[in-house]
Amino acid sequence: MQTSTAIISAVARKVFLGFRLNPDLKKQLEEVAAREERSLSQICELLLRKGVDGYKKEGAAYFRRAIASRSQTD
Repeated sequence: MQTSTAIISAVARKVFLGFRLNPDLKKQLEEVAAREERSLSQICELLLRKGVDGYKKEGAAYFRRAIASRSQTD
């Protein structure tokens, strides 16, 4: 009984975040998730967490670098 309470508690702390994105990006994320045998949510959370960590370390320079590299590939 103790274990199930902990699981319910952990699930209850999760929140939903919805946003729109380019269909091609969604397809790429789904491909990564399938290749890694993970859920789309797990992959998105991992990538978002890495982005937040990068921002915490570098501040606005993190975004400037990310935007600059993105504009070079477009």
